[in-house]
Amino acid sequence: MAGSTGTGTTSRHRNDPEVVRRLLSTPGRWAVVGLSSNPRRVAYGIASYLQALGMTIVPVHPKADTVHGEQGYPTLADVPGQVDVVDVFVRSDLAGAVVDDAIAAGAKAVWLQLGVIDEAAAARAKAAGLEVVMDTCPAIEAPRLGIE
Repeated sequence: MAGSTGTGTTSRHRNDPEVVRRLLSTPGRWAVVGLSSNPRRVAYGIASYLQALGMTIVPVHPKADTVHGEQGYPTLADVPGQVDVVDVFVRSDLAGAVVDDAIAAGAKAVWLQLGVIDEAAAARAKAAGLEVVMDTCPAIEAPRLGIE
């Protein structure tokens, strides 16, 4: 592309440590997309961890399982009420659609889990006014930041 500085056509998202700190230390309602009742899945453990941090979790999964005592919903659009953070536990190639759903739902932030990377979706979320955390996990960031 003309005028490229060698950094690619889109700027790479960088997580803002203050955004990470605020999201993990302020009680909020987290829709965990990809959360099922399967205790062998990483999302299951992270959702429990978020609850221990004082967050309310909302499982979002096609099976709409009740997980950790919270009612599940098949899609983000089905979740009633305000969602503060949409925690994305789907493959990178599916993350963009979830981010678009988060924007449509009026979420305040999206958190793409460790290994989930979609620069274009992150840019869309930022442009829509959402805070974005990408390619990391609350269970990594909270201890690193001294949040218990």
